[in-house]
Amino acid sequence: MSNEYVPAFLRDPRWKGSKPGLERIGALLGSLGNPEKDMKFVHVVGTNGKGSTCACISSCLTKAGYRTGLYISPYVLGFNEQMQVDGRHISDSELDELAEAVKPHAEAMPDPPTEFELTTAMALLHFRRKGCDIAVLEAGMGGAEDATNIIGAPEVAVVCAISYDHCQWLGGTLAEIAEAKSGVIKRGCDAAVYGSGPEADEVVAKKCAEAGARIRKPDFSLLNIKETGLEGCVFDYGGMKDLRLPLAGSYQPKNAALAITALGLLRDRGWNITDENIADGLASVRWPGRYEVISKKPVVILDGSHNPHGMEATAESLKKHFGDKKLIFVIGVMADKDVGGMLKSILPLAERFFAVEPPNTRAMKAERLAELISSAGGNRIPAHACATVSEGVEAALNAAGPEGAVVAIGSLYFSAEIRSAVEEAAARRALPSAN
Repeated sequence: MSNEYVPAFLRDPRWKGSKPGLERIGALLGSLGNPEKDMKFVHVVGTNGKGSTCACISSCLTKAGYRTGLYISPYVLGFNEQMQVDGRHISDSELDELAEAVKPHAEAMPDPPTEFELTTAMALLHFRRKGCDIAVLEAGMGGAEDATNIIGAPEVAVVCAISYDHCQWLGGTLAEIAEAKSGVIKRGCDAAVYGSGPEADEVVAKKCAEAGARIRKPDFSLLNIKETGLEGCVFDYGGMKDLRLPLAGSYQPKNAALAITALGLLRDRGWNITDENIADGLASVRWPGRYEVISKKPVVILDGSHNPHGMEATAESLKKHFGDKKLIFVIGVMADKDVGGMLKSILPLAERFFAVEPPNTRAMKAERLAELISSAGGNRIPAHACATVSEGVEAALNAAGPEGAVVAIGSLYFSAEIRSAVEEAAARRALPSAN
């Protein structure tokens, strides 16, 4: 399976862009026989923690013996990562078959679907073909107008931490963003809710009340973290003891607690999920690009945080793992991001920045990012613009030295390039692998 493989059909420029609304995805799925009507779903929305929570839920469902689909975006390792069944990425040949199945229906539509709508339709068709008992869907952006919301009432709607992101689409207040995201809560479902403060929580609670949806929040006072480090953590939650989670971010036990809450709601609805299934599922979770250690000497951490709230969580993890040690950052962001807000948490931790441009048409130029970093830091912290991601990684590794630490942060879109550059550097320098 090639990490770079994308079906030629999806590369057509006519599918580009973002167009909120369910009309196109509804018409497309209708012409495909509505595959979404043959399955059960867990629908996951929020600003931060969606992907990790999805990974925890789907891994536990697979351990419980259910054939489980997982649909995520954006991808980190390769396009195939977006569609998984029982942890296995879709193959190139299966992608081609799905593209051929969807293509004539898409081309016949007077209002062309977007690439995300096409990918969503392909994922739902794939899960039906594979006979999935249940599928975990990560919303792309928002909730109410997101293509994934074409499904009926999910078994459980999961609302992760809500913060400011995609404000041009979702609104400029937490209440407006929460309104958009809680649009996935429908009559007949239950809701597992992380809790994001009074402004957002009030909106979500009102939506649950209107839909008659039972709402359950994780009780973080029952979360006892016993061990934490770059290899992951061990924690107790409620009556479950010594749960192992191989995800390093200090925020990950809370995401796992939310996943356990969602699984508890599924259990109440008749799904056969034991505590042992949950423990095995959490211990088996793999989630690339989210506070992931990809090298050990020097330590290189790859983290896809791309908004102020996510950066705060990453900064807390870095302080916990490195104390007062100053770190080298490789950073790349999209041009529409709140760079000032993102930098606030990590500037105090930084010795030096290497700014790069992620491989995306929405990416901020490295020179502009370096200027913003210098300005935000009062020109006290060096910020260098690099021509390529590979150049930035090489410069960061040189600056850190074998005993230092490099953190690549700001976007999931450059994760594959960061990983490749570190692997190439490791081959040249014989750096120890993280595995």
